[in-house]
Amino acid sequence: MEAGPGKQTVSLSVLEFLTWVSLRPRTYGEAMASWRSTCPRLSTWEDTLADGLIQIESGATMDQSSVTLTARGWALLENKT
Repeated sequence: MEAGPGKQTVSLSVLEFLTWVSLRPRTYGEAMASWRSTCPRLSTWEDTLADGLIQIESGATMDQSSVTLTARGWALLENKT
C-alpha cells in the first residue's frame, strides 16, 4: 500500500484479498495455501499483515487459527467498494 499526500493507493490484489477474507470465516492454513507467495512482487499476504489490515487469531493448529479483517481493513474495503 502506498501513501501520498492525502491519498492512499491500494493494489487490486490487496482489495481482492480483503474481499476474500470478508466473504466467510478463513483459517490461517487456508489463507497460507491460497495467498502466500515467495515472489517479492506478489506480497499481498505480507503487505496486508504489515499494514494492519488483517489479524491472526491464534488457535492450536493452523486450521484452528483464524484470519480476520481489522477495523482498518474493513474501513479500507468499505471505502473502496
